[in-house]
Amino acid sequence: MLAKRVDELPTGANRVYEPKWDGFRTLIVRDGDNLLMQSRDTKPLNRYFPELIAPLQEQLPDKCVLDGEIVISRSGVLDFDALQLRIHPAALRVKLLSQQTPASVVFFDLLAEGNRDWARSPFSERRNKLETILYRAKPPIHITPATDDLSVAQDWFRRFEGAGFDGVMAKEKDSIYEPDKRTMFKVKHERDCDCVVAGFRWYRKGDRPAIGSLLLGLYNDSGVLQHVGVCGSFPLEKRYELVEYLEPYRKDAFLNHPWKEDPDGDGSANSSDRRPGAQSRWSPGKDLSWEPLRLELVAEVAYEHMKSGRFRHMAQFRRWRLDKKPKDCTFEQLEVVPPEELKAIFPGNR
Repeated sequence: MLAKRVDELPTGANRVYEPKWDGFRTLIVRDGDNLLMQSRDTKPLNRYFPELIAPLQEQLPDKCVLDGEIVISRSGVLDFDALQLRIHPAALRVKLLSQQTPASVVFFDLLAEGNRDWARSPFSERRNKLETILYRAKPPIHITPATDDLSVAQDWFRRFEGAGFDGVMAKEKDSIYEPDKRTMFKVKHERDCDCVVAGFRWYRKGDRPAIGSLLLGLYNDSGVLQHVGVCGSFPLEKRYELVEYLEPYRKDAFLNHPWKEDPDGDGSANSSDRRPGAQSRWSPGKDLSWEPLRLELVAEVAYEHMKSGRFRHMAQFRRWRLDKKPKDCTFEQLEVVPPEELKAIFPGNR
């Protein structure tokens, strides 16, 4: 079951609110000795989180299907980067990481238990049953906090972003579980940022050249331009228009480009610098080639939050900032949210 994004938390007596966890969404199925952790795109996750198998077998009912999120918490903050490192082909590497940064599971829904299918039951009943079967749960197994008090949900949204939460979810108490349908709601954080447009990627579809995404950069304290992410999701006509708009900035773009020494993004020039083009463990083989632009354009983009110097999700283009100098696009402009200890709403977490 999926969620539709909205600007404000829906109100009403029929609502239940939950924190939106920043982890790997997973469906966990147990049938006796058989246990499957499955991602949203149906990929098995067991081999990447071996430390969760025994606790799940010990604490879950013999037959059940639960919906939840795999997360890693370090120093009271959700660490999505540590979670991504688990998707590694080497079993020894995964085993080492499972000991150094063990994961947890946060459950928020129940689809089946025993011989009963709970998916058609109201969410309020599913939630009560989930609490019943996991009332003795102990780390690394958890049940997400939930409230029907709007003021509490708004407080979560305001205070716990520093701990790595994506936002707040809203569900209807009488809603059934509907796979692949956006019947839940989510409110996520969003901010503005002025970035240097240092390059672009071509759009792989369409009947003529079009721009797929813009590569964004910010200057660090040392004056080095760091690749912080991309913005995209342009309407098709806008993609065509951008080809013409960016053309003047392509001439001699690589002559003094700060990323020219590492065009493939393999880290050979300076592994500490963030550069575009590196292969993703999520999409091996995907064409991430890019075209440079002279560092003269500044774009205002909307982003949700930043993690380890990168936008956590794709940023959204808002407008060109012709009044802004590229050198003024630094990390200093970003809003810093003081971390909030995760244990405040997640007692007992590592």
